[in-house]
Amino acid sequence: MRKAGAGLLAAWLAVGQIGTAVAQEEANFRAYLDQVRSRAVQEGVSANTLDSVLPGLTVNQRVIELDRGQPGGSSNPNAIPAFAPYRARHVDAARINRGRAAYRANRQRLTRIEAETGVPESVMVAIWGHETNYGGYTGDFDLARSLATLAYEGRRRSLFEGEFIALLKMMDQGIPRARLKGSWAGATGHPQFLPSIYLRLARDGDGDGKADIWNSESDALASIANYFVNAGWRAGQPWGVAVNVPGGFDRTGMTNRTVSPRCPRVFERHSQWRTMREWRALGLAPQSGSWPGDDVMATLLEPDGPGRTAYLLTGNYRVILDYNCSNFYALSVGLLADAVAS
Repeated sequence: MRKAGAGLLAAWLAVGQIGTAVAQEEANFRAYLDQVRSRAVQEGVSANTLDSVLPGLTVNQRVIELDRGQPGGSSNPNAIPAFAPYRARHVDAARINRGRAAYRANRQRLTRIEAETGVPESVMVAIWGHETNYGGYTGDFDLARSLATLAYEGRRRSLFEGEFIALLKMMDQGIPRARLKGSWAGATGHPQFLPSIYLRLARDGDGDGKADIWNSESDALASIANYFVNAGWRAGQPWGVAVNVPGGFDRTGMTNRTVSPRCPRVFERHSQWRTMREWRALGLAPQSGSWPGDDVMATLLEPDGPGRTAYLLTGNYRVILDYNCSNFYALSVGLLADAVAS
């Protein structure tokens, strides 16, 4: 009996400690939201929006778990997996076929947007396909709760606090909270824009005076194109070309010695810049089709190592990286775009 009583007491104490910890965290969260309110007021967010959102927010522990569980690499932080398996999953027949169907269904609006922006129709479709499977799944997390939680947790507070306030500004513009659903990390709509990106770059593509990236495919595609224009897309230039590298190719003089301030591990895999003319003189040959213009600048990337398919990547590839700073993502977007348009 003594043992049973001791066990019950320990369990009771443990429950009490958990309850105390939860209560303390909630108090800390409310204190943090008071700080956010002050900043939001300074940035012009209305009292009505703040009063409608802040009192009902609670910490979402699932969001914290997902954020802390983000892959930081393998046991060997310098190890880079092969691209081929990723490509097989993300540029598969099903995604290509759905992309071609979306391309055909939206051809009129895509043609108009490309004429206005210079961003290829197929690239818009490929981004759409990668982000939300052509609008099939845009996420169901309450963005206000997710962003407030991520800002409070503190690991990337400067990012997420700003995004939370941007979300409040969206609500001030009349976007209902019920529509503001998305990924656990705060991306929303068909293009998966963060709130600050929505405020800056979302566009009305169907002429109704609204930038509805949740329900209007025209608005979503126009917004993707506007993002690319803002990031520096050059009309008429490809994103890159798949090439074969000759055996015995000397890579020692090709190492990129420039350190990028953003995503350095992504860019350090790229070679120095050369013109297409220079790459051709070094023996590289396209796997299909013809070379881009001789004076187009490109870097070399061999995602699966020497002896496998390599890619010469132009400045437009870097625009895709601006959307998502991952070589595997950007390569897959480019390859899906090519497949959709073929």
